[in-house]
Amino acid sequence: MKLVFVTNNVNKIREIHHAINNRIELLTLNDIGFLGYIPEMAKTIEGNAVQKALFIYNRFNIDCFADDTGLEVEALNGRPGVLSARYAGEGCSFEDNISLVLKEMYNISNRKAIFKTVIALIHSGKLKIFEGIISGEILREKRGTQGFGYDPIFKPTGFNNSFAEMSLDEKNKISHRAIALGKLTDYLLPFLQ
Repeated sequence: MKLVFVTNNVNKIREIHHAINNRIELLTLNDIGFLGYIPEMAKTIEGNAVQKALFIYNRFNIDCFADDTGLEVEALNGRPGVLSARYAGEGCSFEDNISLVLKEMYNISNRKAIFKTVIALIHSGKLKIFEGIISGEILREKRGTQGFGYDPIFKPTGFNNSFAEMSLDEKNKISHRAIALGKLTDYLLPFLQ
């Protein structure tokens, strides 16, 4: 089975490749010759995932999936949420985003947060949604050098390390993206026989 993963994020591609263990032939946007901009203008994480998947499916008529991920901090009323990648403003880096979250959380004792990934799959013309959520807390400072995004300041519940202190193997066993991806691969399993 061939599936296009609708992203230009090399870190996400690496995580997904690692998680699916070659059960599916994963194509990138580059593989199908698309180098353009993919809109993300929805007001929800799910809406962005669906918008991205439909954008590619409608242009190439090829089975594909897209994900969108957000960090939702309880004390910040769910922010950064759908704006996670550009929380500190358009053109910002994840360092900028992390700095802003740490600044906003400086004197707050409630550190509860969740990471949420939604995957929108279009397979044989049908849209399916898969969600993965992991609970945790926002650390008071960055820890670790692995991963990407908010990984250095997110510590999952029941673990001593931030995502950025975990190996890719460790993170892929428990992460929000791994949970959503597990649901996606379970759904696709009968088609792989």
